Amino acid sequence: MLVLSRKRDQSIIVGEEIKITVVDVRGDTVQLGIDAPRAIAIYREEIYAAIRAANEEAAERQGLDDDGAGPATPPRRA
Repeated sequence: MLVLSRKRDQSIIVGEEIKITVVDVRGDTVQLGIDAPRAIAIYREEIYAAIRAANEEAAERQGLDDDGAGPATPPRRA
């Protein structure tokens, strides 16, 4: 795992199209801003886990195998 230190209003670039900026830091909470193409799904870890669990449960109910492809993408908010 790459670990970086950033201060408020500083950014990191991931690949060529994703920019993550530290917007605010309050106590032990860091607020991040993420600029990325709409085609890239971005989830908080706990939401990703919940979506994946729901997809696996639905697949089990239908007798399908999990292909490990990750969660289905829910509709994006505008």
